[in-house]
Amino acid sequence: MVLLRRLVGDVLRRHRIRQARTLRDVSSAARVSLGFLSEVERGRKEASSELLAAICAALDVSLADVLREVSADLGALEKRAVMPVRPVRAVAPLPVGAGSAMPALPEIVTRPADAVSMAAVGGRPASHVPGSFICSHVVAA
Repeated sequence: MVLLRRLVGDVLRRHRIRQARTLRDVSSAARVSLGFLSEVERGRKEASSELLAAICAALDVSLADVLREVSADLGALEKRAVMPVRPVRAVAPLPVGAGSAMPALPEIVTRPADAVSMAAVGGRPASHVPGSFICSHVVAA
């Protein structure tokens, strides 16, 4: 499940980083505490519409632009979530020389991590690790 507050925080952080501004600078300009702004950017706190408007004003970006970016990010995540999961089959290399005693490799089936809900990858949900894959199962040859 995608949390809207996390997407809002990601967009706000992208704008702040693009402007090479610190949390302290933006929090001061928006008149919100540095800790609260940090929590909003990390998706741990949900800003009210008034605070969100103040943060956007401090970043000199319109609230409508921020919400459009959030909408585009959400649309991209939803599109990936409904993509059919197609297994990828690992192919064993050809043995060198005739009569080689090389054992057959197991078949490994993977699927995009975005299709796996809450599978842990490095302590983070797999859906938050772009481009990662999760091993679904291994079938012995």
